[in-house]
Amino acid sequence: MKIADLYIRVSTDEQADKGYSQRDQEERLRRYCEINSIQIRKVIFEDHSAKTFNRPEWVKLLSDYKKSKGKSDFVIFTKWDRFSRNAGDAYQMISTLRRFGIEPQAVEQPLDMSIPENKMMMAFYLAAPEVENDRRALNTFYGMRRAKKEGRWMATAPVGFINKISEDGKKYIAIHEKNAEILKWAFKEIAYGTLAADQVRKEANKKGLKCSRSNFWTIIRNPVYCGKIFIPKHKDEEAHFVKGQHEPMISEKLFYDVQDALDGNKRKERPNTKIASDDNLPLRGYLACPKCGRMITGSASKGQYSLYYYYHCISSCGFRKRADKANELFVDELKKFKPHPAVIDLSKAIITQAYQFHFKQNQSNNKQVVEEIDKLNAKLSKARELLLSDAIDAGDYKEIKTECESKLARLEGQLADKSKTTSVISIEKSLDKAVQTLTMIDVMFENGTVSDRRAIISSIFPEKITFDGLEYRTPRMNSVVNYIYLINSNLHQIKNRKSEDFFHLSGMVVPTGIEPVSKV
Repeated sequence: MKIADLYIRVSTDEQADKGYSQRDQEERLRRYCEINSIQIRKVIFEDHSAKTFNRPEWVKLLSDYKKSKGKSDFVIFTKWDRFSRNAGDAYQMISTLRRFGIEPQAVEQPLDMSIPENKMMMAFYLAAPEVENDRRALNTFYGMRRAKKEGRWMATAPVGFINKISEDGKKYIAIHEKNAEILKWAFKEIAYGTLAADQVRKEANKKGLKCSRSNFWTIIRNPVYCGKIFIPKHKDEEAHFVKGQHEPMISEKLFYDVQDALDGNKRKERPNTKIASDDNLPLRGYLACPKCGRMITGSASKGQYSLYYYYHCISSCGFRKRADKANELFVDELKKFKPHPAVIDLSKAIITQAYQFHFKQNQSNNKQVVEEIDKLNAKLSKARELLLSDAIDAGDYKEIKTECESKLARLEGQLADKSKTTSVISIEKSLDKAVQTLTMIDVMFENGTVSDRRAIISSIFPEKITFDGLEYRTPRMNSVVNYIYLINSNLHQIKNRKSEDFFHLSGMVVPTGIEPVSKV
């Protein structure tokens, strides 16, 4: 009497738990064995795809055949697509089974392999499921590509977004407010250039964003956050971007500023410092040694009763100062930048004038951007004409097209961002807040967190500060803060006043290029 193993397969766990396929297959196979007087050794249930033979239950069955040859004569299934949906792998597995003395057989598509012509039928039975799989995959691919071209995000919502379904049943992604606020802050910080990208990630994690390092890099490189969907290259169609149907989280200009910062094309003249890990060392990384010019770091020394913190040079020059004394001296230094009551209105008026001048420059820059876009479009059209006239080959045209489209995307992003502000925005409230912050800058430094303190330092001092143990010196400071400092220090020297109207009779000359700082 022949002995057989019954192999019953469905594609998913859900089909195994809720469907009828497994029970139906088992019933038909048992009936076949009963009619043909075949003894059943075991029944194997599988809920795995047939694209490969790397299936848990099949691997166990094959291992059993290796250990106990001759215990079974057949492995029986309903159809050949239950056995495999990959013709190449199927032929190899059939050969392996026959070495073990096992003959695979489909009860609804029986084949007598002693007849040579039946090998053609086997090829058809094995190829048909693979063709069906490939056709289904191709239809899915083109369907998803078409949806992407229409601006739809075809995957699980990225961090900062959430998957939703509209009333008419269409799926879309919407902004998740909590994570979105943190990510907006992260994009701005990276574009600003004070902190490295991984330092920004660590701070974002502290704010509540749950994100690994690799995932964070994927996020800040993903154009979906500025409202664009990336369409990858396929055959003759070049890779490109389309406008997404979802609401963008950040502007295109900010996204491209971040890319420039990550690529090293946008360098800030600011100290490249790490976030201090201790509240007692807020100046660590911002100070330069007065002896050798190298960076001053900081650390704690264990005393008899407590820890004592020191700033010291990274070299062996021996410079070392108590951190608490250095911090107190720095607070005294900050008091010099508090605006004198007599010049607060003057400073606000000059900054407002500078802002309005800056806005007019932006309007002029818009025209330059439009002109540059027109030039690139003309260059692209010229290249197309040269291609059609065989003056250049397809490779050269693709190179020109890729370069022009990359520049156009960035310029159009800048133009879209600038077009949002078509009139001069009142900055009185922001200016009042900034001036109020300056009047309390020493208190804010003493009471703020490490990040707040370091933000104050980097806003005022764009270069390293030299500390000799008694005073602080720097080759350059923020232009606006420097202007206020000069007024404070020279206020008593201003003479020849004929009127309170500072626009015409001020004793000070306004330096060129003053712009309101984005951070204080």
